[in-house]
Amino acid sequence: MIRAAPFLFIEIVWLLELMNTSRCRKVIFSIILNWAGGMLLDKRKSGRGFVLAGVIALNLALLGFFKYAGMFVSTVNALLGTSYEEPQISLPIGISFFTFQALSYVVDVYRGECKVQKSVFKVALYVSFFPQLIAGPIVKYKDIEEQIDHRTLSAAQTAAGIRRFVYGLAKKVLISNILAAAVDKIYALEIVRVDWSLAWVAALMYTFQIYYDFSGYSDMAIGLGRMFGFEFRENFNYPYTSLSIREFWRRWHISLSSWFRDYVYIPLGGNRKGNVRTYVNLLIVFLLTGMWHGASWNFVFWGLFHGLFIVIERLGFSKVLDKSKFFAWIYTFALVNFGWVFFRVENIHDAFEYIKRMVKPWNYSETNVALLEIVNGHNAFILVVAIVGMGLLQRVTTAKFAKTVTRWKYSYVEIAYCTVLMILCLAALAGDTYNPFIYFRF
Repeated sequence: MIRAAPFLFIEIVWLLELMNTSRCRKVIFSIILNWAGGMLLDKRKSGRGFVLAGVIALNLALLGFFKYAGMFVSTVNALLGTSYEEPQISLPIGISFFTFQALSYVVDVYRGECKVQKSVFKVALYVSFFPQLIAGPIVKYKDIEEQIDHRTLSAAQTAAGIRRFVYGLAKKVLISNILAAAVDKIYALEIVRVDWSLAWVAALMYTFQIYYDFSGYSDMAIGLGRMFGFEFRENFNYPYTSLSIREFWRRWHISLSSWFRDYVYIPLGGNRKGNVRTYVNLLIVFLLTGMWHGASWNFVFWGLFHGLFIVIERLGFSKVLDKSKFFAWIYTFALVNFGWVFFRVENIHDAFEYIKRMVKPWNYSETNVALLEIVNGHNAFILVVAIVGMGLLQRVTTAKFAKTVTRWKYSYVEIAYCTVLMILCLAALAGDTYNPFIYFRF
């Protein structure tokens, strides 16, 4: 085991590259703003609350201007019948992710949960760490504070990083991208041409597309981090095996859920101020969760949709779910699946049209589009693979074949398997069209 080489040189090169584009200069502004805010909080003994409020306000103003200005103008036009021109603002890459990371740093300095970082370059390393800058996971400063200055590298750690990266890349290229090809074709159809079968296939495939897309990116980011000596927390834990919406959010995008818990839900009072206040706090958190994902009303509805069912579960429905695991899983998976329709379809009216076709198939059984023209054998096979790999296979193998799984990890057979996966991924990327990660736009 050896000490990791200084990482600042790589990070400085990365920052200089960011500065070459106007959209990415906002990252530089965010770094300087939050570094200066941390320094002020460390030096001041009084008025620290005003400093924190000012830094938070500037961060949120930056996020709000670039991400929500267009939504604000379009909403005003719709409500008042005006015709103000919507601003054409280029969204800085990863703005939601680096803004939340920067906010966690200044809040933790204010709370005394971490020491102020006096080096602006090390704050830059934290805010703009390239493996997870664009699509997470969201890393809290207190979780990697020591790792910035004290990291070690070993052959085992590098091998673990490469292994995790390859599996993440395979999730994206060999599963998510193939499902996306069918999903995009269906959602590109005029809504009147979509029958119940097309609506269900699109919803199911997108459910797995987004999981393997986002968890694949998180795996790649965690793997790259390990190659550089950083250990990031897990961001997914087989969310589609959840038995309630509450459990789903403990397993899906864990870094975002924990961020809202630590910096919004608990400061609002959490569950300490009575049931009504708890329900209001939960709805606020999920309203913000929806808005965090995108600047349109379908995301707001998606967030409140999840928040509403969490409140329903807390009101007593969780006792019903406890009586049958199978019913609990069907309920959870169905709600998550319906929710993804609102996430995917930008027009909320069209989203409801898709839902109508899913819940009332007898009214929407005619179409001039053949399902088999859109979903071929390859798409169907990958969907089966996706279903098996969502946690079902892992639970069986972990429970009944623990020794075999242990022998498999880092064996020559797994090395050969990962090599084949990497070759297949490279071949697919070379012959495929550009298909970015879904969460790049958040």
